[in-house]
Amino acid sequence: MPWKWYESKVVKIADASPTTKRFWLETPLEEPINFIAGQFVTMDLPISDKRLKRWRSYSIANAPNDKNLLEFCIVHMEGGAATEYLFNEVQEGTTVKFKGPDGTFTLPEPVNKDLVFICTGTGVAPFRSMIQDLHEQGKPHRNIHLIFGTRYADGILYRAEFEALQQQMPGFRYSVALSREEPLHPADFPFEIVSGYVHQLYLMHYASARPDVDFYICGWSNMIDEAVANLLVTLQYDKSQIHYELYG
Repeated sequence: MPWKWYESKVVKIADASPTTKRFWLETPLEEPINFIAGQFVTMDLPISDKRLKRWRSYSIANAPNDKNLLEFCIVHMEGGAATEYLFNEVQEGTTVKFKGPDGTFTLPEPVNKDLVFICTGTGVAPFRSMIQDLHEQGKPHRNIHLIFGTRYADGILYRAEFEALQQQMPGFRYSVALSREEPLHPADFPFEIVSGYVHQLYLMHYASARPDVDFYICGWSNMIDEAVANLLVTLQYDKSQIHYELYG
């Protein structure tokens, strides 16, 4: 069955970090958008005469809703045609055509294992969608550990939201790795934070292989490759417990 194409309008744009923006797209209510938390859409951007060079896929960063409103968290890629267009030409009111939603990077129903979400940068988008959906809909779940990595503290995406969820959402835990922030003062952060990379966090917390946990990983391919190798070889988890989606 072919994907459906939607005509949407950009209704809001906001800075998320020095290199990242949040875009909200809205479609007419007579065209309901049904998606599962963790899925993506493919935008057709006016950046080339060739169809496949115009298409870019972005994960939906918000939970399913009845408002036909989709949020995307997109990092600027220097010289990248798509993000140059999105960051420099798109304004509130701009029309964006997209197809989907699609993708199988989604949670099972019901969730009957602990969840460990490992991500860097805008790889947090599908996990935010999943966490919002579980929290807002009151869906049953076990423990959730979000492990996020970026270079500097000003690149911690959705920081205030995840800080608040630690108090509001039973079983939710938030950890951050900053690879280039020096000096790092952990007392300034109301969540677990380390200087380094995401790998040291899950290696520390999940050193003893457990059958009751599933790992979901999203980010650049080299991060995913290292994480999968660590989980399979170093920590001896079963491959059925590891799920990932790469970008770039």
